[in-house]
Amino acid sequence: MNYPKVIAISGASGSGKTTIVKQLAKVFNCPFLLFDEHTNKDTYPQNMKDWYDDGANVSLISTPDFVISLSALISSDNSRYVFIEEPFGKERDSMSALIDYVVLLDQPPELCLTRIIKRHVNKPQTNSLNHIASFLDKYEQYLRDIYKLTVEQVKGNSDLIIDEVLSVKGTTSAIEQWLKLTNR
Repeated sequence: MNYPKVIAISGASGSGKTTIVKQLAKVFNCPFLLFDEHTNKDTYPQNMKDWYDDGANVSLISTPDFVISLSALISSDNSRYVFIEEPFGKERDSMSALIDYVVLLDQPPELCLTRIIKRHVNKPQTNSLNHIASFLDKYEQYLRDIYKLTVEQVKGNSDLIIDEVLSVKGTTSAIEQWLKLTNR
């Protein structure tokens, strides 16, 4: 049996991972999995600032349901590819053996932050302004540094890095062409 190639789309929050994963799955008519759909209250370390100060070991970010879902999909699907949203590429021990290729969306921090804020504004809650203010405080204190560090970690083990600001169509097309040209 031929197993599908697992292509991880990685990058900081707001870099466009979810959108690109869904587009690629549509283009190639294949399955996809999203990181955020496999997280829970125990996924991240309780204190992210302390985690960062202690070296930001991304293997401490735990998504056992993601590993199970991906393993099951690999063993049962006949598609050429499975696209996954995996912010940390092959850097997490639990995921590294399951991923064939990593595409890093290395987008400018201000663009990512703008997208995150828009996400909060477009899904208003009764206290969405408080959520945005709280997020911006954390962003200023440590999240920006975490995003920057994890992107640098992933960059060293990426097969394709997209560091241009492109449209969704442009990004999808660049990845599609890369897959075709390299016969992956």
